Amino acid sequence: MAEAGKGVTAGKLAVTVQKRLSRAQEKVMQKLGKADETKDVVFEEMVANFNKQMGEGTKLQRDLKAYLAAVKTMHETSRRLQDCLADMYEPEWFGKEEMDAMVEDTDTMWLDFHQNITDSSVPSMDSYLTQFPEIKARIAKRDRKMVDFDSARHHFSSLQKGKKKDEAKIAKAEEELGRAQKIFEELNVELQDQLPVLWDSRVGVYVNTFQSLAGHQEKFHKEMSKLSQNLNDIMTKLEEQRQLKKDGTTATKTIATAKSEDANHSQAATSPTRPGPPPSRPPPSLRPQHDQLLDEDTADVNTESITPQELARDLWHEQTVADGQEQPRDQVQGGCDYKDGAKPDWDRDNAQLYSEPTWNDGGASGAQGGWGNDQVQSSASNSSEYELPPGFLYKVKAIHEYAATDGDELELTIGDLVLVLAFDNPDEQDDGWLMGVQESVWIRTKDISSKGVFPENFTQKV
Repeated sequence: MAEAGKGVTAGKLAVTVQKRLSRAQEKVMQKLGKADETKDVVFEEMVANFNKQMGEGTKLQRDLKAYLAAVKTMHETSRRLQDCLADMYEPEWFGKEEMDAMVEDTDTMWLDFHQNITDSSVPSMDSYLTQFPEIKARIAKRDRKMVDFDSARHHFSSLQKGKKKDEAKIAKAEEELGRAQKIFEELNVELQDQLPVLWDSRVGVYVNTFQSLAGHQEKFHKEMSKLSQNLNDIMTKLEEQRQLKKDGTTATKTIATAKSEDANHSQAATSPTRPGPPPSRPPPSLRPQHDQLLDEDTADVNTESITPQELARDLWHEQTVADGQEQPRDQVQGGCDYKDGAKPDWDRDNAQLYSEPTWNDGGASGAQGGWGNDQVQSSASNSSEYELPPGFLYKVKAIHEYAATDGDELELTIGDLVLVLAFDNPDEQDDGWLMGVQESVWIRTKDISSKGVFPENFTQKV
């Protein structure tokens, strides 16, 4: 039995070798032009399309796998980046819990995206390309059978054309020709039916592959964009809180500095932010001004040490300033008599600014007398009994002299009362500057055109 098996194997091998020799000889004869070759132009176009389709499909499969490898790499890189962000994100920062949840969601989305592509796009391409090797082998077999058919055809023709005809050989050659032609035509017809179908199938394969890939990409990027927006919102809120904290710290320092400056009366006043620096702060007076004596907010003045005569004299001076009839303090009018006709003078130590005046009570007959308590109170209120200008806000008093440096500025002298007005256009107001009109000018002329701007820190509110 073993010897029979070896004989069968040796016989098949001999037949195979004989066929290869015959085919090689036939191809040489065809190339030399001594034998004709069966041609099929339509089938050759089909084979060219098949080779092109197989090459494109193989390249697409290779690039798709490279894309999957890149997705996996991006997943790993993204996970490391997100883990780094989660590790360095401090617990007291805004959105710590949201940040941790977002890191986990990002990792899950990358995993799902990679798995979906692997489950949908790759299998379809693999199944599409599995049919090419089989068809390629059948095309090669068809080419071999075509050579066998041509060889049998040429052998049969040569026997028919021979001078000595051997009918037995001719019959055998005819039988071999029929068998070779049948095998060749069966393969040829089958491939001619299959190759066009395979060529057309590429469109559906490409559509399914890229449509599935695009759908997974759209879903992935849509969900990833939401996470990216959440991350952006968290970072924005974190920056806002940091800025608020920074501004709060700055504001606290500013308030503390302002309180310190208010407590320290020896520091100079801040210059207004307007072109041309205002005059420097004048030195403090040796004696408190009359407006300081009447200011309840001035803590440094001891009102208990002021005599009624000094208080009345100061009120009288304020009234004359408001009426535009300011006179020197040594020319007292309105029933004010000095003892022994003496006029006020300055002694060397400034201990007594004025000599002691006497004040008439103003009798019941209605004759004008000196300054009594009623006259002092009425004089203090007369300055506000007039029509206020439009846009009036409040009244201030000049505590420093200011020389105007522009045509729209107001001259200030110590003791001037100014009615502060609202700006017609608030955008025109500079920081540290007010708009106003001299009270005495307004009472006398009622002319609002005489208003002007002046530095706020040269005055104090009354």
